[in-house]
Amino acid sequence: MAINATIYKIELQISDMDRHYYATHALTLARHPSETDERMMVRVLAFALYADERLEFGKGLSVDDEPDLWRKERNGDIAQWIDLGHPDPARIRKACGRAGQVIVINYGGRGADIWWDKSASDLKRSRNLSVIDIAVGAVDALAALAERGLRLQCLIQDGHVQIISGETVIGIDPQPRMTSESAGR
Repeated sequence: MAINATIYKIELQISDMDRHYYATHALTLARHPSETDERMMVRVLAFALYADERLEFGKGLSVDDEPDLWRKERNGDIAQWIDLGHPDPARIRKACGRAGQVIVINYGGRGADIWWDKSASDLKRSRNLSVIDIAVGAVDALAALAERGLRLQCLIQDGHVQIISGETVIGIDPQPRMTSESAGR
């Protein structure tokens, strides 16, 4: 018998002073049985970083030809393709051909460095690709917040992110490893 996804409901209030984006989103995440708390919460962070009325979660782990998050134009073209972790370079090159901007949110400490060392020469030719690193400590702190019903506030200013849940404040400084020519959250 297959294990079903676990549903998480997250109210995410975003104040992104860098982009002048202020909104509250009621997110429903289906957590795949093989997905960790770390990965799920990095998906939430990615949503906060690139929030838009048309940004939505893809099927991610369940489907090979969809990203973890994406934003489509009204005509169906893919404006942003966002993948997490250490995706296969061939997948990212293909995404770069399909989307206006591709973003990889790389996390996992030493594993992230190893992935980049193996993939960098292949990916550096992609003009519409950005790779952003999230520190292990920040990912661990985010994972500790994971609950099926969660209220989060996200404040973004000067590239610094604060995720607030009750009395807990997590500071995150996403580090660009590679920036696309079309970069801009």
